[in-house]
Order: sequence, then C-alpha cells, then structure tokens
Amino acid sequence: MSLNTALSGLLDAQTGLNVVSNNLANAGTTGFKAGSAQFSAIFPAGSANGIGQGAVSKPTKLDFSQGDLTTTGNPLDLAIQGNGFFISTKDGTTNYSRDGAFQLSPTGQLLNGNGSSVQGFGVKSNGTSNGVLGPVSISTGPEAAKATSQVSLNAALNSADPVSVAPFNATNPATYEEATSVTAYDSLGNANRVQLYFAHQAASASATVPGSWTIYAQPELSSGASVGSATALTSLTFNSTGGLTSGSAATLNVNWGNGASSSNIAFNFGGTTLSNQSFAVNALTNDGYAAGTYTGTSVDAKGNVNVSYSNGQTKPVATLALASFINDQGLIPTSGNLFQSSTKSGDAVINQPGVGVNGTLVSGSLEKSNVETSNALVDLINYQEAYQANTSVIQGAQQDVQKLLQLS
Repeated sequence: MSLNTALSGLLDAQTGLNVVSNNLANAGTTGFKAGSAQFSAIFPAGSANGIGQGAVSKPTKLDFSQGDLTTTGNPLDLAIQGNGFFISTKDGTTNYSRDGAFQLSPTGQLLNGNGSSVQGFGVKSNGTSNGVLGPVSISTGPEAAKATSQVSLNAALNSADPVSVAPFNATNPATYEEATSVTAYDSLGNANRVQLYFAHQAASASATVPGSWTIYAQPELSSGASVGSATALTSLTFNSTGGLTSGSAATLNVNWGNGASSSNIAFNFGGTTLSNQSFAVNALTNDGYAAGTYTGTSVDAKGNVNVSYSNGQTKPVATLALASFINDQGLIPTSGNLFQSSTKSGDAVINQPGVGVNGTLVSGSLEKSNVETSNALVDLINYQEAYQANTSVIQGAQQDVQKLLQLS
C-alpha cells in the first residue's frame, strides 16, 4: 500500500516539476500564460473518507491573467489590454495566442513568430470592416497619384470691398478685390494650381440685397505657366444677412497640355459668407494627391491597420480580429506558445478589438509572460522535496521486500 502511495506521489511530483520547469523556461516568452499542476486524492472504492491511497494528476490549470506590458516602439508589436486572443492559421490549422510580435513577409503578409498568417477583416471602400475573416496583407508598394476631382472652399468675403468697374483682367488687380489659389493635382501627380479671383459686382439700384461676387479661375501648371485664359467659374449671391443663396457649385474643365489627362474639377463654395470682416479662407479640402512611397504601418486600439505614404495619405487595409471563448481553461496548449480550441473551450467568438468582451490593442508594446519567477522557484523546491521524499519511501519499501525475500 505504501509503495503504491509513494509511487503516485513520485509521479505527481514529477508532473509538478515538469509544469514549473516549463513556466521558468518561458518566463521571458511574450504572452506566455503560467500553468499550475492540479491533483486529486485517491480513496478506496466506495469510500470518500477512508485512508487515502495517493493522488492522481489532473489537467494543468492555466493562469490567463494579464501580463505586464513592455514598450518596444515597433508599430507591428501589439499587446492585448484585456480579454482575447490573436488568431492565426498555418497549413489549414487555426491557432490562438497572446503573442503579438508580428512581422511582414517579403510579400507583405502579416505573420506571427512561427510563420502563421495573422487573421483580420477586410475593409470596404469607405474604410470600414467588411466582416470577412482572412489573412492580413499589407502592400509596401508606392501609392499612385490621384487627380483632383473635388475642391471645397469656404471663404469670408468683405462687404466693404469696392465694386469692380473695369472688365476682369488677371494681370490687373484693380479688376478684382480678392484672390487665393488651390492646388489641383493632375493624373500624373503634378501639383498644378488654380488661381481664384473674386470680383465684386454692383447691385442694381432697386436691389434689396448685396451685389454678387464673380469668381474667375485661371489654371496654371506646376511650372507657373498659365493654361488657357481665366474664365468665369461662378457667381455668388448673398441675402441681406450675408448668407450664401446661390452659386455654391461649379465645374472647371482643364486640359493641362502636359501629357496628363484632362481634369473636371467640381468646386463647392458652400458656407461662404459676406460680412464686414476681412477676406479669409476658413476651410479648404482637396481630394487629389501626388504619388507617394510607403513609409510605414500603424495599428490603432480598435485593430484598424493603416498604411502611410510620403504624400501624406493614409489608407486603411484591414482590421485585426480577436477571439474569445466561454471557457479559456478548455483551450489546448500546443507548441510555439499557441492554443487550439476544444469542445470544452467552446467555439471562438470573433470580433474586432474593443467589441464584445474583447480588449483593445496597444501598438508598439508586447505583453510579458505572467510567470512569477519567485513563486515558481518556491514551487520547484517543494516539488523537488516531494520527489525526494517519495523516492525515499520507495527505496525503504524495496529494502523491506528484499529482506522478506531473503527470509523466505
């Protein structure tokens, strides 16, 4: 009886040593979750209160508590603050992990440390998630130029400006009161310009509202050379309180003559006002841009992956996905600091970070192992002592058996 009890104790101590040794070996492993050996007592059949006959090992319990975060400065290093697991696939197998040390493959695919493809959602044309899970790919190639097709300009015009009395002439400042310019990118990415001139037109003698303002447009190449002649783009009219009543929308057609495609630029002067304040441009937007080269990738707290270019543009390419489970303890640890789901863990519930029970992401950081080294060393000593004690019992029992054999 004592031999069986000691043998079970020896095996359990060995299990404990294996678990603690694994914890210590992974004390520096990113996102590692410590395990603790579990045991249950063995009693004679039909009795739960009799003399114990040893113990038996049970499945290792994992500690899924949050590990400390360490800053790396690498934008592809990601830490989960809160609940959830990164999702990756390799050779048709789906794995889960807290390790967010990612890197880009030569083809731009986001990979984890063992070469598995990190999973995320694609994006729609408006940059929002499309809900379709798949590998995250990041193009590091150049961004093509986009010709300007829309310009919005909100200005404040001065009602005290004098009325233009001579026919408009871009070279004669006496024929207009205010001027500004906007950039107009062509299909080749050249930063051309459109000069805008505001000429105050007198109101009729019987008018009960202010006079109108004619806007003339003069396209210019990036070299400064004029393209054609200035044309009347639109005429803005205002009510007696200075609110814009008509002329807010206009289209300028330009043949740049530099090899680029012709441009059709839609201007929107909505929000422009007339008052006694000095002329000013309050807001200006332009949907065009020059070509640019890849400068980097960033990931925000919600898992949105954005690619940046040297032309100042930022483009969303994916949204990272996180998985959560009803029972984390049911996950099956595998090699490479990974987990797989099981019937005990339940199916993965997949959402983007910050949705449902999922935590958020911290870019440029990694989650440390949650192994408490000092506690693990104490456990190691205890298991070693238990191993030695049970070994001594077994050796004593062997000696007793040998003596009995010698007497027989």
